[in-house]
Amino acid sequence: MELPTVDLPALPRLLAAPAPGWVETTDVIVIGSGVAGLTAALHLRETGLHVTVVTKVNIDDGSTRWAQGGIAAVLDPADTPAAHASDTEIAGVGLCDPAAVRVLVEEGPTRLRELMRLGAEFDRNPDGSLMLTREGGHRADRIVHAGGDATGAEVQRALHAAVRRDPWIRLVEHALVLDLLRAPGEGPGGLGPACGITLHVLGEGSEDGVGAILARAVVLATGGMGQIFAATTNPAVSTGDGVALAMRAGAAVTDVEFVQFHPTALIVPERAGAPGTGRAQQPLVSEALRGEGAYLVDGDGKRFMVGQHELAELAPRDVVAKGIHRVLLATGADHVFLDARHLGGDFLARRFPTIVASCLAIGVDPATDLIPVAPAAHYASGGVRTDLRGRTSIPGLYACGEVACTGVHGANRLASNSLLEGLVFSRRIAEEIAVGLPEQARPAETGAWVGGEGWVVPAEGTPTLQRAMTRGAGVLRSAETLAATAGVLTDLGAGRGRPRMADWEATNLITVASTLVAAAYARQETRGCHWREDFPAADDRWLGHLVEAVGAQGRLTQQWEGTR
Repeated sequence: MELPTVDLPALPRLLAAPAPGWVETTDVIVIGSGVAGLTAALHLRETGLHVTVVTKVNIDDGSTRWAQGGIAAVLDPADTPAAHASDTEIAGVGLCDPAAVRVLVEEGPTRLRELMRLGAEFDRNPDGSLMLTREGGHRADRIVHAGGDATGAEVQRALHAAVRRDPWIRLVEHALVLDLLRAPGEGPGGLGPACGITLHVLGEGSEDGVGAILARAVVLATGGMGQIFAATTNPAVSTGDGVALAMRAGAAVTDVEFVQFHPTALIVPERAGAPGTGRAQQPLVSEALRGEGAYLVDGDGKRFMVGQHELAELAPRDVVAKGIHRVLLATGADHVFLDARHLGGDFLARRFPTIVASCLAIGVDPATDLIPVAPAAHYASGGVRTDLRGRTSIPGLYACGEVACTGVHGANRLASNSLLEGLVFSRRIAEEIAVGLPEQARPAETGAWVGGEGWVVPAEGTPTLQRAMTRGAGVLRSAETLAATAGVLTDLGAGRGRPRMADWEATNLITVASTLVAAAYARQETRGCHWREDFPAADDRWLGHLVEAVGAQGRLTQQWEGTR
């Protein structure tokens, strides 16, 4: 198939950074400290390996602890793995890998029980049995949860405690991973397997804190890339670092165009990251509030969902997100409003204490004020391409969790499958590494090991990138809006920054944003969470995957792999 293409900036194959000023050695590096990363580290330790976990800020600052829903697994005798697989594949709209789905649903219950043995405590019925609930897309009660809507926090607590108990897991916090180190070999550029990473650790090493950790295998578990959008439920650390690192090293990525958006996130003023970067995390405003009678209005106070769907504000998430986004495009605003004033302050405080607290924290009282909301990027279904053992296209480099594309989610993630995916595939990676771990190799005398060959873009362009991505490559897309977004990215990509944390992150953002725009422009259909206004229907010709990589001179390459 001949793929439509759009002009995009050249991307770096290496970040500009000093040569490493310090070096450590371990058996396996795990990059990321959410459910996937910490589970991988614990299973690797069971095999007797020494593990170093590198995390960007603190161990608990990733996306896992923000997961409100739960973990889907077949625990009810009346339920079956086949039924869970069917629900997953229906949600994925023809693009799930059936083999990966089978792995998820068949191994999931065992992995969940292992998590409980580590100390995770889930909500239970009065008789002591696990309380199983149902979420959108599931046809059986198979969701376990903790603290009602605090499952991620409980999972993170249990894994954090288990990691802290093991003296042979070294934890490196406040560290941004920069580039992959590769041994000499027969691959492109004379490079072979992964053999470590370069990273910047605040307060350590050389002038800019850049060092290296050598290892016999590297596991990416860096989470998502929500910060490429102006509004996201992802934390400020979710800047696509793992996907960008893998692409600079030559790894393949796939399904990057499929990003889920939640329709109503609270619009939070800038408060995170460096001034002017727009790096805030938007709390969710649950549709349960609309279920109790709150309704959406535009800047003039007019309800705009009435007439768009028979359920108005209670239409499916994608319908509501589209409706809001059309208002934003028409008015130039960056948010609409949710009106809950008629429900009364006492009711709101009793029924929705978390939402009320989030609103009050930004100076909005839902009892008297309109609540500013907009669609927000929520979850990336695609990422670094892996096989069923977590292996990427680069030997010695593995990926799990949201950074990876295992084939489980297809074009749209089924609710509560994400934490389960992290549990299942991190265990498989540990088993794979334990079987055939090579001896430590010395890095090739090129690239990140010697420093000075790469480049970065300036961080000052990040708010512009986020706004362009939200308007042109967010909830609604078309050839026209995507081409306009590509033009903004090309302009931003022409700038040159300097070796510092903000510019490294900005370069990761423009790398993953460009990759998403290229895939979204090429896929001329609407499928799952990829919505093209100019191609509003699904098309069987697009039953397949766009595989992307950074090629010569930093230009994106695309390959089509059909599944029919």
